[in-house]
Amino acid sequence: MAPQTHPIEDITFERGRVSLERGCDMKNDVVQGRFYGNPDGPLLIVLGGISATRFVADGGKLNRGWWSKLVRRGGAIDLNKLHVLGVDFAPGKGGLDCPETITTSDQAKRIVDLLKAKNLGPAKAMIGSSYGGMCSLALAQNHSDWVENLCIIGAAHKPYPIGVGWRGIQRRVVRLGLDAGKPEAGLKLARELAMTTYRTPEEFADRFALSETGRNPFSFDICDYLGSRGDVFAQDMDARRFLALSESVDLHRVEPENITTPTLLMTAISDQLAPLPDMRELRDRLAGPSELFTFTSLYGHDAFLKEYDAMSPRLEAFCKNLV
Repeated sequence: MAPQTHPIEDITFERGRVSLERGCDMKNDVVQGRFYGNPDGPLLIVLGGISATRFVADGGKLNRGWWSKLVRRGGAIDLNKLHVLGVDFAPGKGGLDCPETITTSDQAKRIVDLLKAKNLGPAKAMIGSSYGGMCSLALAQNHSDWVENLCIIGAAHKPYPIGVGWRGIQRRVVRLGLDAGKPEAGLKLARELAMTTYRTPEEFADRFALSETGRNPFSFDICDYLGSRGDVFAQDMDARRFLALSESVDLHRVEPENITTPTLLMTAISDQLAPLPDMRELRDRLAGPSELFTFTSLYGHDAFLKEYDAMSPRLEAFCKNLV
């Protein structure tokens, strides 16, 4: 008998006007989630980076199924057994209507409010990668009764200083684009710079021969690749929304001693944004049971979107303990 398929379900909770941690009021906040898998299985929330969406496992293009290779029937995160929830981060298009921004604690509160409103009860687990990992840590710190287990990939209790510097440059580029009436151009350049921090110098050295691809101005194969990544990002991301989420990354802070939730940490040792010393510090300071799983990768911070073979066995074991 073929395994049972379960319908994908979208859920929405209208929070209305809410006050954020840093004093900003967010108008008409709507939390959007998307369910996959077995509705009778344990609830597992899956969150990704700032460009990730609730479309975790739809297949097809990355932004319509950004973790489909892992979240699928029979996969490491098995939809035959688990009820998986993806959630969109705030703010939406247009960003925020005030000079302050949203924090990872604000994002965590939105998720808990969604769970309460829909009578979903505590989540059996959360798997958060990159920005989603930061939000998951904030949820475990501030709402410990609402998550029983954590898996955090490529995210620590605070941002790494050089990452804050890189993102600050990106935001200034985006603001220049906005001031010039060319927001997409600013986003494109910011993403090009970001890609050099997500990946490793070794990957670029192995991948590109520095072949000339154009003149006036000169262009090379690596520049064309970065440009193509910038183009795709600028099509999908709103400039003011990007500014808010980028600032949110840099404002992220949790106290690991306040987190008692059992936690599996995972990281590529080449990650420049959540480096191994920070991940070790997080492991050692967490108040609950913790484990750090490391793996090698040419892809650096982007390993959570690339190294499926390296991550799958450990994620599968994590998920089996939930059932």
